[in-house]
Amino acid sequence: MNPQDQWLLQKEKTLAWVRLGFSLAAILVVQLNPERVARFPVLSYLALIGFFAYSLLVFYLIVKETAVNFARLALITTCVDLVWVSLIVFSTGPSPTPFFVYYFFPVVTASSRYGIKGGVGVAAIGLVLYGLIRLSPLSVGSLAIDIFVIRSIYLLVLAYIFGLLSEFEQKQNRKLMALYKTAADAAAQAERHRIARELHDRMLQTLATLALRLEACRKHPPRDSEELDRDLKLMQEMAVLSMSDIRQFLSGRDLPSIAPGTLVESLKEEMKFLRDGLGIHVVFEHEPEDIRLAPEVEQELYYVLREGLMNIAKHSQASRALIVLKETGRQVSGSVEDDGMGFEAGVVQNNGRLGLVTMRERIDKLGGALEIQSSPGGGTTISFSAPLESGG
Repeated sequence: MNPQDQWLLQKEKTLAWVRLGFSLAAILVVQLNPERVARFPVLSYLALIGFFAYSLLVFYLIVKETAVNFARLALITTCVDLVWVSLIVFSTGPSPTPFFVYYFFPVVTASSRYGIKGGVGVAAIGLVLYGLIRLSPLSVGSLAIDIFVIRSIYLLVLAYIFGLLSEFEQKQNRKLMALYKTAADAAAQAERHRIARELHDRMLQTLATLALRLEACRKHPPRDSEELDRDLKLMQEMAVLSMSDIRQFLSGRDLPSIAPGTLVESLKEEMKFLRDGLGIHVVFEHEPEDIRLAPEVEQELYYVLREGLMNIAKHSQASRALIVLKETGRQVSGSVEDDGMGFEAGVVQNNGRLGLVTMRERIDKLGGALEIQSSPGGGTTISFSAPLESGG
């Protein structure tokens, strides 16, 4: 149930409570002044008890949220309210009957549901019924025309005011619903993007590394059984780790990241495969020797540099690569450079390749900037810089 339906249901519940209260108040009034039913006692008590039973039934249907059409129920109750109030007015006394104010209830409910036209229309019908009752020959005592006119003005003005307020409320609700839908769509889009980034940066990258290792093992079989056993064990561990990550991801838990203070060691482990498995000569330069960054900064930089290394492994056909990472106290900068086949940087970036997009987003998250330089046959250089204050 969306917020609009919830609000309408809450409104109907409130009206059901008020109707039930009116029915009990009518019975109490007659108990306090039995002369109100002196002329038609049987009809009066039947009307009062019937109104209470009807109010109780409507209250039950709405509060229990049974499988009913609330729009149809609202129309039916508006009509029944008018008829039943008229029956109570007719059967419970002469022209000064206090139950005229009960016409306010169907008028207010119609105004809240259908706006000005609905409220004024129900008020007009109620006045016709009231006029037929109080100006008819069957009525005890004649109703002065000035009283009828004043009461008519009260009822019509009340219908107009409540209808105006209801229409204003409906317009505001439509605006709020539009904002709610926009916010929900934006949140859903952001969540889909987050999921895509998490899948790409973590699980898919691990699986891509596993595929590259298998390909390297197939093209360059290990020289002895001990080396083969070591490679197979490593690939098995990667597969098990991916399965564990998928389970955690599906359960809604945060996926594990690199341990704090292990950025350099984690990158060296990634580089080891490029060197040993693919034969790419990789150099890693980092200053200072023991880089210590805030854990959240380390995590973002790890995935940025890891993505750069995986792009070299999957696409570049490079023979050499250089990784640079420098921390100057207030800023961290780095680059991933290779001598591979390169690409048209503008074309690839405009195509929105997910890996490059997530790299840029992670650097943007740190408040920094990322630059990509590449050309066909000229290799690729991805460089970035970010202030440590925004990430620490």
